[in-house]
Amino acid sequence: MTIHTGRVAHQAPAGRRTPQLDPDTRAALHQLATLPDGPARVRLREEIVCAWLPMAHRLARRYSGRGESDEDLRQVAALGLLKAIDRFDPGVGTAFGAFAVPTIIGEIKRHFRDELWAVHVPRRAQELRAQVHRARQELAIRPGHATITVQDVAAHTGMPYEDVLIGLDAQKTFTALSLERPLGGEDTQQTLGDLLGQEDPALGLVDDREAAATGLRTLPARERHILYLRFYLGLTQSEIADRVGVSQMHVSRLLRRSCAYVREKALAPQS
Repeated sequence: MTIHTGRVAHQAPAGRRTPQLDPDTRAALHQLATLPDGPARVRLREEIVCAWLPMAHRLARRYSGRGESDEDLRQVAALGLLKAIDRFDPGVGTAFGAFAVPTIIGEIKRHFRDELWAVHVPRRAQELRAQVHRARQELAIRPGHATITVQDVAAHTGMPYEDVLIGLDAQKTFTALSLERPLGGEDTQQTLGDLLGQEDPALGLVDDREAAATGLRTLPARERHILYLRFYLGLTQSEIADRVGVSQMHVSRLLRRSCAYVREKALAPQS
């Protein structure tokens, strides 16, 4: 089937003043709805896609410069076009262009919403970001708004001050900074990753502490106190002996015996 282009004037959505001539695929779409799966249906579907692809690319260009490459936007728009073709019911009487445009735009918006956030952002924050972004664009073209403040956006939209701040913060989550980003001038060797915290060495002791807990809980109070003085306060055996009121040799024996007991309990099979 031959598909003619430039035959049907499709009225563009609000915001576009000039109607756009779209391909005349009415007969092809009716035939596609009757064809079973097979090579003939695949070929006809591809012809319809090729006819409408320029329109899909025009819609993709509207979202250029928002953090996604033009090539990826065209691919997303093409995917939306395929969904529109597969979902379109010619028997309803709606023009295909009127059905396809919101389907393609919805696919592009879903792509921005679901794929381009560097971190997970709640849906409400995404919606606030869109409101703030739109308000800033509207304020930017008005005289006297060279600098747009949070108060300006709140007054323009009627949003609470806190919601405007959430929307502004959400705008920063589309992209993430590389940990290899240099800090300061070009001569510095320090990167953003150098400012991050290091692994806590105490993390490696968590398992050991948990394993020793059973033995420590069942030690006599005096032995527990001696272990505390030695291993937590760092006192010497002589200092411990002075505090507890026993000889240094007795402290040494108690430490050896207590450590052996705790080790035995830690290594014992768990019941």
